[in-house]
Amino acid sequence: MNKKPDLLILNCKELLTIRGASSKPKIGHELDDVGIIHDGAIAICDERITDIGETKDLIEKYKDDTNFKIVDASGKVVSPGFVDCHTHVVFGGSREKEFVEKIKGTSYLEILKRGGGILSTVNETRKLSVDELIRKTKKHLDNMLTHGTTTVEIKSGYGLNLDNELKILKAIKILNETHPIDIVPTFLGAHVIPDEYRANPDQYVNLVIDMLSVVKEYVKYCDVFVIVGHFLLNKAEKYLWKQKIGLSLKMHINEFKNIGGADLAAELEIVSADHLDLITDEEIDKLVKSNVVGVLLPGVNFYLMNNNYAPLKRMLEKGLPIALATDFNPGTCPTENMQIMITIACLKMKMSPGQALNASTINGAHAIEMADDVGSLEVGKVADIIMFDIPNYNYIPYHFGVNNVEKVIKRGKLVVDYKKI
Repeated sequence: MNKKPDLLILNCKELLTIRGASSKPKIGHELDDVGIIHDGAIAICDERITDIGETKDLIEKYKDDTNFKIVDASGKVVSPGFVDCHTHVVFGGSREKEFVEKIKGTSYLEILKRGGGILSTVNETRKLSVDELIRKTKKHLDNMLTHGTTTVEIKSGYGLNLDNELKILKAIKILNETHPIDIVPTFLGAHVIPDEYRANPDQYVNLVIDMLSVVKEYVKYCDVFVIVGHFLLNKAEKYLWKQKIGLSLKMHINEFKNIGGADLAAELEIVSADHLDLITDEEIDKLVKSNVVGVLLPGVNFYLMNNNYAPLKRMLEKGLPIALATDFNPGTCPTENMQIMITIACLKMKMSPGQALNASTINGAHAIEMADDVGSLEVGKVADIIMFDIPNYNYIPYHFGVNNVEKVIKRGKLVVDYKKI
C-alpha cells in the first residue's frame, strides 16, 4: 500500500506479526513462529496497516512526511489483538454459590441435573430487558478490551425461547454497533433443554429449528452443545442437518463425555469443534480431513478442577489447527482474560508461549472466518494491536494474574492507555 500513514508505532522491542497464515490456520511446528521483528515498526492509515518492518526503514521511508502521530513502543512487546473465538458474554445473574459447591465436590452435571447451572442463568437472563443486558454486558466487554481482546465471538443460549433468544441477539447487535470490540454473533438455542420442555425434549428441538428462520438475520453461526441428558447426538444431528442449507456451523463436543460428536462435526464440515477434551486419535484424523478448527478452552478444565485437558500433543502431531478461547460464561469459566488462558494452556497443556499466542490470535480468527482481516499484523489487515509493558513475549504467561497490557489500538485508534491512569 502507498498511502501516507496517520499513525506510526516505532521502536517495538519485539513486534510479533504472527504473519503468514491468513489463507489457512497454522498447524504443527508453524505455531512456534510468531513472526518476530526486533526494533519493529507499523504504519497505519484509515484503520488498516499500510506498512510494517524495522523502525529504521520506516523512519527513512516517511522522513519527509510529518503529518502523522507517533506512538513510541520503546522496550515494549507488540502483538495483534486477541481473538476470543468462543464466549457466552450476554447473561443475567451470577453463579458464585455454585463455585462453593464445586469446591466441596459437587460436579457440573449434578448441578445442571437439579436445575442449576445453565438453567439458573436462563431464569436470570429472562428477567432482564435488552437495555439491562447491554449495560451488564458492556462491563464484560470493557474488561476484555482492557486485557487485549479486540475481536470476540458471542453466543446466545441463555434465553431458550424465541422472545428471549431474540432479546439476547438484539443486545449483541447493538453492542457490536456501539462498542470498540468487533463481535461475531452465534445462535445457541440448542444449549440445553429448558425446564418447561424436560418432559418432551423433542418438542424443544423442533421449537429451536423453527427459531432458525427468525434469528438467521442476526447471526453468522449456529451452534449446539452436545451433552448427556440434553442435546444427545440424535437431537444435535437433526438440528444441524437442518442448518446445512443456511448458517455456518459450530459444535460444543467431547467436553464431559465422548458421545460421538466429532464424527458428525467432520461429516458436516463445520467451521469449528470446541472443547475436544475427550477425543480419540481417529476422531482427530476425521476433523483434520474435514478442515475443522479445534477450539480449546482450558480455562474450563482449570475452573472445574478436572484434568481432562484436550490432548494437545496428539492434535499437533496429526495437524489439527487449534485455537484458544476463554469460553467466558458465569458457570464454568467466569473470566474475560485471554492472558490467563495463555498461562493455563502453557502450564496445563504444555503449550509453548509462541503456540499459545498463535492460537489466541490468527487461529482464533480462522475459527470465526475472519483471518483475512484480523489475527495478525500484516499489510492490508485491520490495525488491532496490543502493546505489552513486558521484557519479552514469554513474560505474558509467566507473570500471570495481572494485566500486562499497556495500550490497545483498535482499528487504528488508541482505545486503552494505562499510561494515562
